[in-house]
Amino acid sequence: MTTEKSRARDEVIDALHGVVSEMHDKMMKGNPPTMTLPQRTKKNIGFDEKLGVYKYGKKTSVRDATSLGSARMLLRSLHITEFIEEMIDNEKSSTLREMYYISEGWGHGKFHSQNESNNLAEDLEIVTKCLREDFKLRPEEDGARIIGNVTFEEKNRKGDWMRINSRDDVGDSGYGVPYNVEPEKLKLAEEDIDFVMAIETGGMFDRLVENGFDEEARCALVHLKGQPARSTRRIMKRMNEEWGKPIVVFTDCDPWSFRIFASIAYGAIKTAHISEYLATKEATYLGITADDILSYELPSDDLSKQDLNALDAELSDPRFSDGWWQEQINLMKEIGKKAEQQALAKYGLDFVTDTYLPEKLSSIGIGY
Repeated sequence: MTTEKSRARDEVIDALHGVVSEMHDKMMKGNPPTMTLPQRTKKNIGFDEKLGVYKYGKKTSVRDATSLGSARMLLRSLHITEFIEEMIDNEKSSTLREMYYISEGWGHGKFHSQNESNNLAEDLEIVTKCLREDFKLRPEEDGARIIGNVTFEEKNRKGDWMRINSRDDVGDSGYGVPYNVEPEKLKLAEEDIDFVMAIETGGMFDRLVENGFDEEARCALVHLKGQPARSTRRIMKRMNEEWGKPIVVFTDCDPWSFRIFASIAYGAIKTAHISEYLATKEATYLGITADDILSYELPSDDLSKQDLNALDAELSDPRFSDGWWQEQINLMKEIGKKAEQQALAKYGLDFVTDTYLPEKLSSIGIGY
């Protein structure tokens, strides 16, 4: 996987032609066409302790035309490669949803669900070692919003570079991160910050913006919008690597929010083929924690059975093997409570910026 920048046009097309060539070569020898790819099962996904991310193993599977279902998948692969090449040649892009509907014109190759088309797009990423962005395929979800004294240069649809400061040139909603944040589309121009804070909820992001926390603490605020999009994780990784800025993650205190952090720091099973490209292993979890629920006497809710099952699963998840995480998860189970970021409003609208965040940031060595 190319991590410094996305692949050039000719490289992408050559990689796609390689998929087609495997099928063609088999047929020329009188054999059913095939497509070889890593097994996308949990048994073939492991946590690389050295790299600190999820990665696929060495097991492969062969998709061939010996069954009707596999033959249709190969036909769809051919349609998609042709569709992608046309988009690249015409300098167009498509959402994953649009590709699903376009397949209605592919006869026996049409998809029965968008999940099928999404999975096949991921298969092509894995086989070609290209990115979905290289294929000109866009997700439906928006990327992050960013507020802070950081300046990006973004190439617009006319091919011109726009210079945008994410504090002075945007409104309260912030700078909207595009789906493609590679250097040929987005350049990290200038910064005057000390760290980057990733925030799970829109309500808390807006609270920190209204309170001027980005200026007071000299940071960039990133609204994750729940489970962060790939472009969100990628731009944070670039800010960490290219600007050397620490990434701190501020979420609710529940098992699902812990997994938001884990996807940022270590990657996720679904994107194991590009974990090194997306994950920022230096990211630090800030809060809310089980300790906070007790120390700040926060309003909280009872853990559901589903929450408890998720916490049990996290106790054996290598991403949470650190002693601190084990303590926090076990404490959470012990008190049987979870809490939202907005629970800090118990002490007033300014408590989070005047007291909570300064104390928490100081505890991890970030002062202002």
